[in-house]
Amino acid sequence: MFKNIRARTVAPQMFALSKDIFAAIKCSSRLLQGFPRSNTICSSTTVKNNKADEKKQKCEDIPVENIRNFSIIAHVDHGKSTLADRLLEMTGAIMKNSGRSQVLDRLQVERERGITVKAQTASLNYTLNNHNYLLNLIDTPGHVDFSTEVSRSLAACQGVILLVDANQGVQAQTVANFYMAFGKELVIIPVLNKIDLKNADPEKVSGQLRTLFDISENDILKVSAKLGTGVEDVLKAVVDRLPPPPVNRETPFRALLFDSWYDRYQGAVVVVYVTDGSVKIGDEIVAMHSGKNYEIKSTGLLRPHEEPTNKLVAGQVGYLTCNMRSTKEAHIGDTLHHRNQSVTMLPDFKPANPMVFAGVYPMDQSQHVVLRSAIEKLVLNDSAVTVATDSSPALGQGWRLGFLGLLHMEVFNQRLEQEYDTQAVITAPSVTYKARIFGEKNVKRYGGSEITITNPAHFPDPCIVTEFLEPMVMGTIITPDTYLGPILSLCMERRGTQQSSTNIDNHHVIMHILLPLNEIVVDFHDHLKSISSGYASFDYEEYGFVPSRLVKLNILLNGIAVEELSMVVHASKASGVGRRVCLKLKEIIPRQMIEIAIQAAVGGKIVARETLKAYRKDVTAKLYGGDVTRRMKLLNRQAEGKKSMKLVANIRLPRETFIDVLKR
Repeated sequence: MFKNIRARTVAPQMFALSKDIFAAIKCSSRLLQGFPRSNTICSSTTVKNNKADEKKQKCEDIPVENIRNFSIIAHVDHGKSTLADRLLEMTGAIMKNSGRSQVLDRLQVERERGITVKAQTASLNYTLNNHNYLLNLIDTPGHVDFSTEVSRSLAACQGVILLVDANQGVQAQTVANFYMAFGKELVIIPVLNKIDLKNADPEKVSGQLRTLFDISENDILKVSAKLGTGVEDVLKAVVDRLPPPPVNRETPFRALLFDSWYDRYQGAVVVVYVTDGSVKIGDEIVAMHSGKNYEIKSTGLLRPHEEPTNKLVAGQVGYLTCNMRSTKEAHIGDTLHHRNQSVTMLPDFKPANPMVFAGVYPMDQSQHVVLRSAIEKLVLNDSAVTVATDSSPALGQGWRLGFLGLLHMEVFNQRLEQEYDTQAVITAPSVTYKARIFGEKNVKRYGGSEITITNPAHFPDPCIVTEFLEPMVMGTIITPDTYLGPILSLCMERRGTQQSSTNIDNHHVIMHILLPLNEIVVDFHDHLKSISSGYASFDYEEYGFVPSRLVKLNILLNGIAVEELSMVVHASKASGVGRRVCLKLKEIIPRQMIEIAIQAAVGGKIVARETLKAYRKDVTAKLYGGDVTRRMKLLNRQAEGKKSMKLVANIRLPRETFIDVLKR
């Protein structure tokens, strides 16, 4: 049918139809003029943009007197992130009943483990008595491995919320956090959380705070972050008790860089606390630490997600991008200022020193390039990790990584698997040691009279060493007095010495114990929780290096040292550690045609030995009787063959054996 229709006959008909449609639309639009107009996509976007512009202008116009910068600090699992959620809801930063909890915990590993790994910032608008306030909240980690995150976050604050679980009471990290904030002369708002729990005892915990920190009971707030009970009082206390930041908006721009993360499109995104002046897009700034110049590409606040603003002014905590290629350029504690202005440098942070070292190798050497790329990308977002190339005849090419602690190492490995889908072999963690050497030639060879040992393979000859130094930590343990005996026995077993002991109430004791770092780095916390039924808590801080009797424990297979299995131990532990390693090797090394002597040696002294029997073929099975000399002849011939084989044979250990011994 359509083949017979010509274009010149269809065109007039279509034109007439389009006129009718246009007239109908025009008529309907006139009829709808009396109805209220709903937001179209374009109009709703315009409204949102207008609101955003109003909010930007509002934040910039808030006077310094109405700005409060504060952090939430607490022991692990005392409810920091839950309280942060309620504060975000009550100030309108997020919707109530949004279905998300721990909004500031963005990493998958944080949500799975229920811990905070990286500090996060959120700028909140709050109205009290018809006055608008800008509250800059920084949610900090609670685990001791990430205490450096807490320390640098406090540098941008004038006060803290000290959160304590009303059920568990004061814990070890609570004490450490209090003195960290107290040392920085910050205003402390004590808050008891989880008062809705059945076993909560706010009165007892208030007494602990009074005994330990001399805090008045009238200053303590009682809340339930889960239910939102009393959280409004926390916001009021932040406004009433905390001072505004001591800043000046009339002086040249100056800002403290206290955090950063890597974005694949923008490079390093830095989080700053502006102490003087203001900065806007297009300004040229200088990083005082490196002396490099940068041009500001964007500025904004974290609410908690990035929200661009026109500029950042003194008193605000926000982010900026300036084409930094990596977080290595974003030196934590650096001072940023305008290019042509001379300013005084702000106090720098103490750098985070790695305390635990471990070898990282690909499961298969064919995955070396993939693992290297994953480590490089992950280190961009975790500047506390140190990386050095390493190699092993058994495990191949790899890296020697330094971490802040055992949990930091586990989180790093978990992020490698989850975010980059890579499998890695992580060897047993070790700590760094020091050695003081003598002799002009030796000092010249090592480049100094004191050397640092991060790998047992680099352990120097004891003949040229005057003394070895071992890292120590001052541990704080809070426990019910019922478990005091077993805990002291555990500490003595780990070469600890008790420094002090104080009762904080009728049933709890706080102890300070000096311990070697090597003794607590692997399983001390697990044993402590086990013998105390989970009630004891542990925290530690660096104490420094002290002289120690350190030796290198070598593992020998038929008299040949296996360098990959060597380790540095205290002389008193050499025999016990050597025996455990020998037993483990005996279980996992496959049997050979020859007998294998598994030995642990310190220098030329054997401190432990296990023997792995050889396969034995029954060469007398074919005999049916006769003279005994025939039997002895066959057995002697077999023994001679085994003996000659032992002289020329090399013990080849499967790669899986090294992995089983070296892995955590």
